[in-house]
Amino acid sequence: MPKTEQCSDKELAAAYCNGEKGCFEMLLNRHKDRVYNYIQSLVKDKALAEDIFQDTFIKVIGTLRSGSYNDEGKFIQWVLRIAHNLAIDSFRKSGRMPMVKTDGEFDIFTVLNTCDASVEDRIIRKQIHNDVRSLMKQLPPEQRRVLILRHYGDMTFKEIAQTTGVSINTALGRMRYALINMRRIAEENAMILQA
Repeated sequence: MPKTEQCSDKELAAAYCNGEKGCFEMLLNRHKDRVYNYIQSLVKDKALAEDIFQDTFIKVIGTLRSGSYNDEGKFIQWVLRIAHNLAIDSFRKSGRMPMVKTDGEFDIFTVLNTCDASVEDRIIRKQIHNDVRSLMKQLPPEQRRVLILRHYGDMTFKEIAQTTGVSINTALGRMRYALINMRRIAEENAMILQA
């Protein structure tokens, strides 16, 4: 095997599976900043991000050791998908969904401002968050996934395309239709999504 610094992720993963324990450390060092920053951008909580980061690599190690990892040249996308799924699981367990503002045209997420507010404003905002979650549940799975990756995961459309295995245009189209469908469903149900 050539110097491990020059090895691809695939080669390092295979070498680790064949008993070369130091190869996993190379993989970890190569990707730890990107994975941690991605998790932190999702959860916005340092302690939780550290926990999910550790859980992510425990799951990666378990999968590699079990021999069930199938490398298709997309190691980092696979690791990010594991991290994403663990973050979503933590949101479900805690009953919270983080909201972030987006740039550009008005969209449904701009109404989810997180600044200090009166009790009445907080109640209204909580209802809006619940309504948005309800709307998202009514979307087709592929549209919902792109929406979550973009708004909750703060991923670029290029990263979304890589993670979901579709073209950038497909990811953009799914996002567009997700927002159109959410607006339509909100109108049909007379939902007011502004405080």
